[in-house]
Amino acid sequence: MLDSLDWLFDGVALVFWGLILATLVIGFVWLGSLPGDVARKRNHPQADAVTALGWVGLIFVVFWPVAFAWAFVRSPGAAPATKEAAP
Repeated sequence: MLDSLDWLFDGVALVFWGLILATLVIGFVWLGSLPGDVARKRNHPQADAVTALGWVGLIFVVFWPVAFAWAFVRSPGAAPATKEAAP
């Protein structure tokens, strides 16, 4: 009985593997772009460099936390971040 349903089980397994792969790719892209997004939202003067280091940090893992921390650091002499006034 189950032998006749092998094609169904194979199809379901293939769909799950596809979902797992898609989730990994989306997570990889999200992690790579996260330091750059944070830097742009905080108007960091070197946001492009932070973005580049975020992507390099996915290959050389030790650089990703550096990029993420750098996204929050202000360079000396830069104007402080201002908060928008609440309505």
